[in-house]
Amino acid sequence: MNRPERLLALYRTMVRIRAFEDAAEEASQGGVQVLGMEASAKPARVRGPLHLSTGQEAVAAGVCIHLGREDLLTSTHRGHGHTLAKGADPVRMMCELFGRASGYNKGKGGSMHIADFSVGMLGANGVVAAGIPIATGAAHALKILRRPNIVACFFGDGAVNRGPFLEGLNWAQIYGLPVLFVCEDNRIAATTPTPTMTAGEGAAARARALGLEVRVVDGNDVEAVDRAAGELVAGVRAGRPALLHAITYRLKGHVSVDPAAYRDPAEVERARQDDPLARARRRLEELGRGEEARAIEAEARAEIERALAAAEAAPEPEPAEAYRDVLDAAGDRWR
Repeated sequence: MNRPERLLALYRTMVRIRAFEDAAEEASQGGVQVLGMEASAKPARVRGPLHLSTGQEAVAAGVCIHLGREDLLTSTHRGHGHTLAKGADPVRMMCELFGRASGYNKGKGGSMHIADFSVGMLGANGVVAAGIPIATGAAHALKILRRPNIVACFFGDGAVNRGPFLEGLNWAQIYGLPVLFVCEDNRIAATTPTPTMTAGEGAAARARALGLEVRVVDGNDVEAVDRAAGELVAGVRAGRPALLHAITYRLKGHVSVDPAAYRDPAEVERARQDDPLARARRRLEELGRGEEARAIEAEARAEIERALAAAEAAPEPEPAEAYRDVLDAAGDRWR
């Protein structure tokens, strides 16, 4: 695939993610005044907390373009972008956010627990760093089964200070497992700037200390992420785990109803000027592909509008469903 065609493919993934996040954000707000925001005339339609990946789209797109359907992926509580980039259905995703029976988890899991095993997406995870041992275990299983596939494991910068980071990377390196660890460093852990809580040089330095191959990349440059991920994936497929440290920026608050007043407005504005979609769009214009970029944007908006309409019309779960898909080691006695 030549450069313009590949950039268009990357741009399509990023635009679909942004359209989904924007629509989900709007659907999550309203009903009551929350965290100083004005109440909307419409009630909130999204059930439960919603963590957006707005501004981080280039990382998901640049990594997942290297994954096949049979490759695996673990995500975070901020996982819509990874899930879409891996090939999940935006309609079923939106239905899950709306708590509908046709959602990926029958409306029971919500935003933080979407999974689609049919495309290798093993699940988002509401626990920081919890996807790391899951990914490492999945990679060990692939090795034992002599499968040619790999696992991509996404986590945020806050996860590097938790035990599973060291345990997972160490295990992967000792056993030569096919896992690409992706630190999606958005420079803030919930509401705390990364440098105030992370000693030393962070994820990349810690991974190098364990002997993993590492690349540090501008996570807002989708072509740079694509190149860096490509350099690492070949080795990962040969059983050499690696870490990609992608430095990006979370444009929204910790959750969709958080105005992020704890951030310096000037910092946020500088980040908006570095928006990964805008950067990719400028390159496409320079390559004479601006008209195609605009068509991709319109197509993505229409696709997500259809997903919203489908979620609105989808049925609510039956009350009896609350007792299904729940581990019960004691038969009916617990009821």
